[in-house]
Amino acid sequence: MPDTSRRSYADLFRTPEFSPLFLSSAANLGAQTVSGLALGTLVFRATNSPLLSAVSMFGPALAQMLGATFFLSGADRLPPRATLAGLSLAFAAVTAALALPGLPIAGVLGLVLLKGLIASVGGGVRWGLLTEILAKDGYLAGRSLFNMMNGVLQIAGYAAGGVLVTVLSPRVCLLLAAGLYATAAAVALRLTRRPPRTAGRPSVRATWRANSLLWSARPRRHVYLALWIPNGLVVGCESLFVSYDPSAAGTLFACGALGMLAGDVTVGRLLPPRLRPRLGIPLLALLAAPYLVLFLRPPLPLAAVLIALASVGFGASLVQQERLVALTPDELSGHALGLHSAGMLTMQGVAAVLAGTVAQFTSPATAMSVMALASLTVTLTLTLVSRRSAPDGGLLPTRAAVRSA
Repeated sequence: MPDTSRRSYADLFRTPEFSPLFLSSAANLGAQTVSGLALGTLVFRATNSPLLSAVSMFGPALAQMLGATFFLSGADRLPPRATLAGLSLAFAAVTAALALPGLPIAGVLGLVLLKGLIASVGGGVRWGLLTEILAKDGYLAGRSLFNMMNGVLQIAGYAAGGVLVTVLSPRVCLLLAAGLYATAAAVALRLTRRPPRTAGRPSVRATWRANSLLWSARPRRHVYLALWIPNGLVVGCESLFVSYDPSAAGTLFACGALGMLAGDVTVGRLLPPRLRPRLGIPLLALLAAPYLVLFLRPPLPLAAVLIALASVGFGASLVQQERLVALTPDELSGHALGLHSAGMLTMQGVAAVLAGTVAQFTSPATAMSVMALASLTVTLTLTLVSRRSAPDGGLLPTRAAVRSA
């Protein structure tokens, strides 16, 4: 049987429906990047608060787990095309509302949380559809390309957003982002009409039942925790870039995106499949370690290099997602990946609040190092616990397990 996980990126674009899903996601991400930087800058200028700036940028993630608790069964029970287009239109409306002059900070934060609640189903719909378009054995290659697109667009989006926020204004940038969301909705309508993957209506009971089933298996629990917590704590570091250096925040975000792109290319295309399982934990350690230096306030060029190096570690997410897909029944693939996405984004939002709170009482640089130390501690603990309870070595498989894979 051919190894479809090693298919070329050109092969992916020749696969029916991959292109509109990819392009719609790209437009959504571009809008999210520009609007996040614009909103964080707008709130920081109005309040001079690292906490409120961080929450405004990463606050949508706080509502993700609430949505995942009540609505995530829709990831497999809603028609993908209509759902993805409708979500993009809703994002466009909320982002345009955030650009209204005179909107109080409480109103801004309320809209930010509403946006996250709307988004809670989107990840499951998108990634579940990707497993249909490419099949499970092609998921890693496809997700790797999506992650690379994520890195490229974040580099371009934060660089362009930093210029646009300065030359134009944060509110104009929010309106541009709303236009991008509307474009994403139009592109999503080029997808083929598909029936839902699972019969039945979305419901709170169905969501809880699937969540319980996914959480009941210890190996999946460990994978979810490894996907959510270390990653989220490091994103808490990123949430402080605006308050760490307001004039260079776009540059720092772009350097982080560049490192993330390098990590995704390495894991998705360069590493042999037999080596990937053993590198998940080392990459999580790399994700946090360079931030330990930032409390010394190194010069901007060195800080940018450290951030880029750390972000290579985001490639660990691909390793853990591949394991999660292998551990999940086909009929729950959208729900499982949606739970991963919602939990990860929720943890990122929680970490942004924690990091902002620590920065409020110390400094952004100190808070970054504190969050990085916490991430390393969680990674070590999860590694030891999973290895003790899994015959194959858990999150850091034994050599015998890797050879037999």
